[in-house]
Amino acid sequence: MSWWETMRSGFDAILGHRLRSGLTVLGILIGIAAVILTVGLGEGATAQVNSAINSLGTNLLIVSPGSSSTGLVRGGFGTASTLTYANALALGNKRDCPDVAAVAPQVQTGGNLVAGTTNWSTQVIGSTPNWLQVRGRSMAIGSFFTASQVKTDANVVVLGSTTAQELGLFNPVGQTIEVGTVPFTVIGVLKSAGTSSSSTNQDDMAVVPVTTAQELLTGTPTVSNIYLEATSASTMGAAGTEVTDELLALHGITDPANQDFTITSQTSLVQTASSVNSALTFLLAGIAAISLLVGGIGVMNIMLVSVTERVREIGLRKALGATPAMVRRQFLVEASVLGLTGGIGGAALGLVAAVVVPHFVSNQIAISVPATLGSVAVAMVIGVVFGVYPASRAARLAPIEALRSE
Repeated sequence: MSWWETMRSGFDAILGHRLRSGLTVLGILIGIAAVILTVGLGEGATAQVNSAINSLGTNLLIVSPGSSSTGLVRGGFGTASTLTYANALALGNKRDCPDVAAVAPQVQTGGNLVAGTTNWSTQVIGSTPNWLQVRGRSMAIGSFFTASQVKTDANVVVLGSTTAQELGLFNPVGQTIEVGTVPFTVIGVLKSAGTSSSSTNQDDMAVVPVTTAQELLTGTPTVSNIYLEATSASTMGAAGTEVTDELLALHGITDPANQDFTITSQTSLVQTASSVNSALTFLLAGIAAISLLVGGIGVMNIMLVSVTERVREIGLRKALGATPAMVRRQFLVEASVLGLTGGIGGAALGLVAAVVVPHFVSNQIAISVPATLGSVAVAMVIGVVFGVYPASRAARLAPIEALRSE
């Protein structure tokens, strides 16, 4: 029997039992679609997190204050007030920190902004002119505040694009708004940072001089964080060491184990996020693989039923000269066709779902070509693997016993 005859006979056997074959294919189809979607969700989540981290700036180091303690209760990192504006100025010293390109201390608080009869609650950030460079932002209109305005505690504010829209300011530069009860003059609007998966809208903020924020809004000399930009990606490690040594000296700490601050880099943030997303992706893919296993068992079950139903046909073929290899090949072809059909259908369903589902949920689903092609190949392999035993059983049937069976 030629390969063509084997293929034709296999297709005829599958089409002869359309419902049964369709249900068998459905098990593999669902498993393949689930694998594609889970891998796509994992890669999409990773891309969103990386985009959000990269939107903070390039070659970024973030210095956060340490933890506070009240009696026996110890707070988390960032709950203590251990960083000051003076610390940030010291870190900008090129002699002590030559690998730090720019420093931007940040005071962050919530505030109610009022423009005429419109009000809007948003985050108010106090910083320095280096904030634009360190955070990788730029101006849409107007200008950012200057070093002299920081020194004089000027009541000037730069708005995010969303904030300006919510306040109804279509030509905001030069207008006066109130932050709390303090009047500020709008001198510029930031260019949109775009959308990201971050829970914080990077376009909804008001940025004021750090000294103004400390004097009029927070009433404390401390800062929430210090953002630093390394001179290059290759010097981030050296910059982190220099910043650590400088802060330890400024805070009078001799034992590094007792440092009252934490330094986080973009690299560590990306690695942490990627490891979490990878673990979740493997977990979800493992669950999807179980459905593939169930689909494979379904193929084996259907092929065993087919062997039982076609005992006389097998006996007749062997009596007419078909070798065990030919019989085995025919049943393997049937099993592989079922697997391949399920794989192609599952891949198509998965790709359609990857395009449609993001319209109803906030998560992105990345379409992975290797995962799609690999899933189709795995589906065919599953058909072949789970078809080996039924095919071998058919090939071992003795012609005389097969012919005389009912």
